[in-house]
Amino acid sequence: MMSEINPSQPAKKKKATRLNRLIAWIHLWPSIVSGIIVVFVCLTGTIIVYNEEIMDYTAGDAKYVTVPENAERISHEEIIKNVTLHDSNLAISEFVLFKDPARSMRIRAFNPKKRKLAMVYVDPYSGKILKVDNTIYFFYITAHLHAMLLAGKTGGWIVAISTILFVISCITGLVLWWPKKWNKATREASFTIKWKARFKRFNYDLHNVYGFYSLIVCVILGTTGLIIFFHPLMDFTIKSTGGTLEHLDEVLPKMDSTKQSKDMVAFAYQVLEKDQPDKKMVSIWNFDNQKLSAFVFTAGDANLKSIANADITVYDRYTGEQIKVAQPYLQHEKTENAVWQLHMGQWWGWIGKLSTFLAGIVATSLPITGFLIWWGRRNKKKRRAPLKTVVKTIDKEVNPVAN
Repeated sequence: MMSEINPSQPAKKKKATRLNRLIAWIHLWPSIVSGIIVVFVCLTGTIIVYNEEIMDYTAGDAKYVTVPENAERISHEEIIKNVTLHDSNLAISEFVLFKDPARSMRIRAFNPKKRKLAMVYVDPYSGKILKVDNTIYFFYITAHLHAMLLAGKTGGWIVAISTILFVISCITGLVLWWPKKWNKATREASFTIKWKARFKRFNYDLHNVYGFYSLIVCVILGTTGLIIFFHPLMDFTIKSTGGTLEHLDEVLPKMDSTKQSKDMVAFAYQVLEKDQPDKKMVSIWNFDNQKLSAFVFTAGDANLKSIANADITVYDRYTGEQIKVAQPYLQHEKTENAVWQLHMGQWWGWIGKLSTFLAGIVATSLPITGFLIWWGRRNKKKRRAPLKTVVKTIDKEVNPVAN
């Protein structure tokens, strides 16, 4: 990722220590082997960062509705019925309801026959299907390319191993970048880019300087990706933060068909108004809604894989009373969501997203700029060899006795 530069170094270079040579080898060769995969994984990850903003844009006018005078919202059963009538192949997975009365309801649905994911926008007052937007399917495919190259477990392992090598290259790159002496010349060379320099030097600076500035975010992205892939790592992270390994749906009571349930839509808006006054939206997974005797609401900014500012509340679907859930179960959900937030760039608002997006661009470029540095040095060594041979030949012809 980054190579050492020290302009104050004397013309006669000192031999690198064995440790430095080992670090340089670890930085170079594993990076070359995994370079193409790392470029692809970083590029697809960068594309996903602004998925929510892009999906909001492609939704267009379907995001908003005209609020009627009576302002009565229809039940979730009627909404499910209308979605089914529109397309019987659509299986609803998530409801997202907004506090703004003029916002339509956003439903995530999957078509198992066409194997396509869509966002369905529904008028919460009339139940009319406003739009079926398949933009999310593009991000769904991109996310699977990012995680496993669309090649199942084998692809997942290829990505994971490449990610490990990428994280190692980030750490070894920092060691190689670190100047032996801190002075004005080394600070200028280490932290600034010479924009008017020749291509080799310009490429060298891009690799070193931008590699350093994006280092922390790159390590976070790589580490969280590994935590998501390796379940024991996720389990360790959850337990170390005080969470239990059981999910909420594993401990909550199952649905009782003999009892009358409250309407999920009406109750969700009630939760937003009374219990979550600071939140703009609330989401609930339909799979949980179909099998549990409780409503599990997550208030916050719902994204493709995580929810920013998430606040989980659980209610008895028959009585409407809030169910107090033990902290370890809530911590499990919070920790898992936090890992996804860090990996998706959904932290600290627009600053987190922009930082993740820029770091993704730099990470995509690092294997390329690093390869160009190595290739340039390799060709330089090859060009030097014939020159030495020519000099030796001339020397023998000029002074045969001495030779």
